[in-house]
Amino acid sequence: MAQPLDADRLAEHLQRPGNRLAPLYTVSGDEPLLVTEAVDVLRASARNAGYTDRLSMVMDARSDWSSVTAATQSVSLFGDRRILEIKIPTGKPGKAGADTLSRLAEQAEKQADPDTLVLISLPRLDKATRESRWVQALSRGGMMVDIASIERGRLPAWIGMRLARQNQRADNATLQWMADKVEGNLLAAHQEIQKLGLLYPEGQLAAEDVERAVLNVARYDVFGLRDAMLAGDTGRTIRMIDGLRAEGEALPLVLWAVGEEIRLLARVAEARALGQDVNGLMRRLRIFGAHERLALQALGRVQPGVWPAAVQHAHEVDRLIKGLSVPGRLSDPWEEMTRLALRVAAAGGRP
Repeated sequence: MAQPLDADRLAEHLQRPGNRLAPLYTVSGDEPLLVTEAVDVLRASARNAGYTDRLSMVMDARSDWSSVTAATQSVSLFGDRRILEIKIPTGKPGKAGADTLSRLAEQAEKQADPDTLVLISLPRLDKATRESRWVQALSRGGMMVDIASIERGRLPAWIGMRLARQNQRADNATLQWMADKVEGNLLAAHQEIQKLGLLYPEGQLAAEDVERAVLNVARYDVFGLRDAMLAGDTGRTIRMIDGLRAEGEALPLVLWAVGEEIRLLARVAEARALGQDVNGLMRRLRIFGAHERLALQALGRVQPGVWPAAVQHAHEVDRLIKGLSVPGRLSDPWEEMTRLALRVAAAGGRP
């Protein structure tokens, strides 16, 4: 059974006396910040348990799944135990992938302490997918971790909890104001909380200090870049990326904002092609207000076939950021970041 855990509760579970790592973990959820934190907790626990080697693979229905099987069967030259991370951004592994995942799960059931620990990352799964044979096999073979989303009504309390981690506090009205300003976006909230930790000492935060910090944003911000990309404004998209680079913004954060937007809209585009309830899906993904208008504008402008290729491109930019070479891509990850954003912005956008 999937357990609705966040990174903190998962860490508590892993640290309980007598608990040992499962041979296989499946983490699903639509909040990239929370999923990333949960995966980081699992990586740290695995390293402490002696899994010092790590191999990461991004897969979908068109991938060569025999490479996953080969990775579980290969032995490190130095005898190191390995973490095998399998990311399936679409949540659809295809028949070959489903068969491979089922076999991995069956192997995990028989191996309590394997040399390769498997960590699978998925978006939130719908009811039909949760009941599929391969997901049921993963549930039997290891531990399923379902990362619950933070609903809008819970966001002020979530912000307060995150402030408490850095020994800061704010009154309820201030927490509500912050939740309104970030429009339900956890990544934006996370950024603002970190900023407050850097700007102000521990203890009670004054409402005016919080307002000053949150409103004093950089001229070039990642969400402005996202909006320019969705609006099809190629000139502003390029200027925003150049500005973020000049200001020393962390490229992984830029990729997170742009890549996550592309991943979400790829899901919406697929749902639209299948005749599903697009409005309902956008509500669940918390795309609303001005963001919704820009997203619909981009979906109407960009051909459906562009989205899956853009998702793959985002994963390749991630590899470049990590110092890995990607055939057919430029060596400078910032340049490839620009090319990625322009895949969406230049699709029928203003010159």
